[in-house]
Amino acid sequence: MGEVGAGTTWNSAETKSGRGHPCPAMISANMSDRDTLPASTPDTLIRPSSVHEKPTVAQQARRSTVLPRLEWKGEVPVPRADPRLRFEELGSLGVGGMGEVVLAKDHDIERTVAIKRLKQQDDLGMVVRFVDEIRTVGALEHPNIVPVHDVGVDESGRYYFVMKHVRGESLEAIIARLKAGDAATHDRFPFHVRVQVFMSILNAMAYAHQQGFIHRDLKPANVMVGPFGEVTVMDWGLARHVHSKEAPHPPDHTHHSREGTVLETRAGALMGTPHYMSPEQARGEHDRIDLRCDIYALTVLFHEFLFLEHYLDDLEDLREVLTAVQERTPDLFSMKKHPSQPMVPAELAWFLQRGFEKDPAKRFGSVGEMVTSLQRVIDGRVEVHCERTFAKRMLNEGAHQVDKHPMALIAGAATVTAFAALGVFSVLHWLF
Repeated sequence: MGEVGAGTTWNSAETKSGRGHPCPAMISANMSDRDTLPASTPDTLIRPSSVHEKPTVAQQARRSTVLPRLEWKGEVPVPRADPRLRFEELGSLGVGGMGEVVLAKDHDIERTVAIKRLKQQDDLGMVVRFVDEIRTVGALEHPNIVPVHDVGVDESGRYYFVMKHVRGESLEAIIARLKAGDAATHDRFPFHVRVQVFMSILNAMAYAHQQGFIHRDLKPANVMVGPFGEVTVMDWGLARHVHSKEAPHPPDHTHHSREGTVLETRAGALMGTPHYMSPEQARGEHDRIDLRCDIYALTVLFHEFLFLEHYLDDLEDLREVLTAVQERTPDLFSMKKHPSQPMVPAELAWFLQRGFEKDPAKRFGSVGEMVTSLQRVIDGRVEVHCERTFAKRMLNEGAHQVDKHPMALIAGAATVTAFAALGVFSVLHWLF
């Protein structure tokens, strides 16, 4: 299984279809003190220097361990100074259009961490986006969102931030194995487990929206699933703070300076990944970008996880994709099924239908509504929309009655059994 620290913002030209990576985000900004940043040089995160050299500004930026090494003399611990470079690079975890992520060993805490660092320090637009990403993720303290541990500047003058090293694999990889018919993956992810995974994603996004942040690039590649079922929503590089009824307080401009300083588009550039965009994003209606765009993307993601196909799988040309996003809706109620799995439960197909609405006003009004609706499905309270959901509703109601009135049902069952036995005895007596 793969191991990553945080998602990166990728260039769509790197893949044939562009589904795995968002289009490049065109951003500009005005910043002061540009010349005070150290010059960027192609260097590694860690570069030991001689203790006899006079430390330079870049060398002073390097982090050293602060905790002592404990040596034991009998039963008495003796602390010894152990000045080592705190973060030792172990290898690459990913490279994107804006930053790169490396795996590193934290010699103070003795754990592996992921470090995301900016590639181009002289691009002020990227610097602003990078700072925004750090402050966005740092503000979202939730079990299903990767936490930020620390920030710094490396010896080459590049900004970086330190995150939890998230172990596991992307939802994109899991879907690929499910689609290929891998038996072990299907055993691990039957439909009810897929619903649980998606519910964790919804919980993360409900929290983010409540804090006033929208993700704008939700897709399977940006969701990690750990070996014990832990789910983490990654890559908040395109996230944006918005005014919405979900946010309890207005944005704090002292900590988050997107509004008024960053141009979100230039020359028609798109923000996000076309295959997972909402219709309003595909039309470039930037004044209508709100939490309902995330709701549409969540629906596309869940549909792919359930049906093992993307509703735009047959399209690769960008113009065709953007047109189809605005006009095409997947057939959710066809009786055909993927050859490697049973038919998708009807109640989940009806759940998806509302999320796929092209008109934002007809979708779920919030992720909280999605959570409530999906929880009803989990609890067996199926809404009746068709013959299949009617049959499931009746069966589930019967099961609930068994739990609510067990003694009455046991007595009834005993009575029915007694009458049946008496009838059988009578028939046998008449025959013989």
